[in-house]
Amino acid sequence: MLVRAKPKPEFMIQALQASVRQCRICEAALPVPPRPIFAVHPEARIALISQAPGRLAHEKGLPYYDPSGVRLRQWLNVDEATFYDPTCFSILPMGFCYPGKAKTGDLPPRPECAPQWHAALLRMMPKIALTLYIGQYAQQYYLGAARKRNLTETVHAFREYGPGVLPLPHPSPLNNRWLSRNPWFDTEVVPYLQVKVEAILGGRQ
Repeated sequence: MLVRAKPKPEFMIQALQASVRQCRICEAALPVPPRPIFAVHPEARIALISQAPGRLAHEKGLPYYDPSGVRLRQWLNVDEATFYDPTCFSILPMGFCYPGKAKTGDLPPRPECAPQWHAALLRMMPKIALTLYIGQYAQQYYLGAARKRNLTETVHAFREYGPGVLPLPHPSPLNNRWLSRNPWFDTEVVPYLQVKVEAILGGRQ
């Protein structure tokens, strides 16, 4: 009897990635041709569940290739090489494609992506030790009833969500006022985040 070998995780995730990159589920609603932007790997240790790629990320095909990414890497205390190493960080936006401009900032992430792809991609990454829910859309989707009344209260209650989950505000420059009004984020949450990142990634940087 012929026994077929099970596909290796890296081949399975490559096939899934190819399917995601060909996704056109929300094409009619986008201002530009679809360009799904994300990063996954079966060895990834930290998952970033964020909002949607911005215009610069769309143009370069690289997540967080903008001022938001600079600030996020400062929060994480990692360099670009570590941040873009998919064995360290997986990056799963709530919407994989650039949604277009709003009056202030970008439009919300398209709602089709997360239900269509997130669960399958996350199953391919069993070594994730920390998941960061960045911004209100990720927190609404994943924290559900465990969220507080608003993003500020949710982030302030970060210790309530356990060692494997951490809610964060979006690092966009549009949130400069929020950061200035909530200095506890820099003094409490950022050091906590950096200690956890260092403990998980160890000497890989």
